[in-house]
Amino acid sequence: MLGEQHDRKNGFPMAKATARRSTKSAAKKFKARSQRESKATRRERVDEIVRRLHELYPEADCALSYSSPWELLVATILSAQCTDERVNKETPALFARYPTIEAMASAGQEEMEEMVRRTGFFRNKARAIREAAAATVVDFGGELPRDLEQLLTLRGVARKTANVVLGTAFGIPSGVVVDTHIGRLSQRLGLTKEASPEKIEKVLMELIDRDEWIFTGHAIIWHGRKVCDARKPLCSECRLSDICPSSIAEK
Repeated sequence: MLGEQHDRKNGFPMAKATARRSTKSAAKKFKARSQRESKATRRERVDEIVRRLHELYPEADCALSYSSPWELLVATILSAQCTDERVNKETPALFARYPTIEAMASAGQEEMEEMVRRTGFFRNKARAIREAAAATVVDFGGELPRDLEQLLTLRGVARKTANVVLGTAFGIPSGVVVDTHIGRLSQRLGLTKEASPEKIEKVLMELIDRDEWIFTGHAIIWHGRKVCDARKPLCSECRLSDICPSSIAEK
């Protein structure tokens, strides 16, 4: 699911038509009601949101399975328009067949396509993985760089994917990951009216303390999956409902 609202650099559609229609409908029904709020007050509310997320999801982490930063990067690329569950079913065989970055760099396109076919958009994903592996070997000595700008030079890697790898694998808060869950909840919580992932990320980076960027990204994704569903948010069960301008629960 990390890849649902994914990096355009990967070359995959942002969403399917049916998903766009259902999301648009849900957005209308649960659109954040406007509220006058100073920057200081909004920052205080965000601090409270983060505090409650710590209570709700103290173990929040990435749902993708991996054993190295490189495997996480590959899994994140595969998660575009694909569930984490499906990716986690496909990657064990993929990583067994190509156990190193060098092995993936030398893999054939057709063979790689077959390995990742079930994740969807397999041709683009196979090409992105192979070319990112080759560039990592040639440009970085076979080790993923721990630098945002250097990661962004790899095929299939834009800000979201780079933030996932740096934050989750290296513990480096380079930014806030913005997927469909985070984009949706940021709007429903009244944190931003922006629609693009880049602009949403910029707002969140200004509102959330830097040392909370990694955790908050994971926790909001968890909350979006468990409670704040795109079509049927469980407002009456939500621990954030009293500080959420979009809540339809009785207060």
